[in-house]
Formats: sequence, structure tokens, C-alpha cells
Amino acid sequence: MAKKSVSPVPAGVSPAAPSIVSSAHLVSPRSAEMSEFEFGLIVAGNAFHRWVVHCMSAAGLKDLMPLDVLVLHHVTHRARNKRLADICFIMNVEDTHLINYSLKKLQNLGVVVSSKSGKDVTYACTDMGMDYVNRYREIRESCLINALNADDGLNRDIGELARLLRLLSGIYDQAARSAASL
Repeated sequence: MAKKSVSPVPAGVSPAAPSIVSSAHLVSPRSAEMSEFEFGLIVAGNAFHRWVVHCMSAAGLKDLMPLDVLVLHHVTHRARNKRLADICFIMNVEDTHLINYSLKKLQNLGVVVSSKSGKDVTYACTDMGMDYVNRYREIRESCLINALNADDGLNRDIGELARLLRLLSGIYDQAARSAASL
């Protein structure tokens, strides 16, 4: 007679799928989900960066880094001049020299212009920059938004995910402040 194996999972309940993580040594028994989230964030972040670079390249503006593309989009946002400090604050970038480097690169390409008002230096998108941004938007609609099929349920899920990401960014920021004080 064959020995019956005893499963730690009750009958009728399927065992949980194994966690997909990049750093198994960091998995906490209190929140394995956070390790899964962090791995997903790494993969999604890299895919997003690859996407923005390829989309902007397809729009005709080549050889940019992901941060350059994101800075150009932020400078274009709401057609208002932006100060370096404002760009850093909104993008949650602590190292101003990174944003400053992108702004100089974008100025050299002629897609961003700076102006001085009193002590403040502000940045704005040029007409040529706006042409690239508009072309980027067209490609985004064609390649990304159409791939989502603009399903209302999926859009609601994406909206909820965006809310959770903003919430988690605040938690990570607070944790970073705590770690910096150790």
C-alpha cells in the first residue's frame, strides 16, 4: 500500500503561488507582497524607461535618457515656465544636478529655453520641443493606449494603481528619511 503524503494546505484550497521576487533574502514573513511589489516596480520601471526613450526616438528626438524625456514632458506640462526647484519637487528628484544636466542637454537640442526673471531662472518648451512632444503623444496613442483597448474596467484599475503608487511613494520617502537618521 502506497503511503499518502500529507499536505500542509487544507483539502480544497490551492497552495499560494510562489512569490516572484528579485531579492529573496529581503522577503519578510510579514509582507512577502512588498518584495513582489518591489520586483514588479523594478521591471515596470525599466520597461517604462525603455518605452519613453523609444517613443521619443520614434518621434524624432534621439539619444535621450529616460530622465531627459520626463523632464521635457514636465517642462511642457500646462505650458507654464518652471524653475529647477519646482521640476525637482514635482518629479521627486533630490539631486538637482541630474535635472540641471537634462535641462542643459534639452536646451542644447533647442527643445527647451531658459529665461531669467529677477533671481529666478525658468524653463519652457520651445515650438520645436512642442512638435516633438505632440508627435510623442500621437505615437503613445497608437502604440500604448490602443494596446490597452481603453477598456473602462482596466482604466479604473490603472487609476487605482496610480493612487496606490502615490501612497507608496510617500511611505518610501518617509522610510528613506528614517533610514537617513540612523
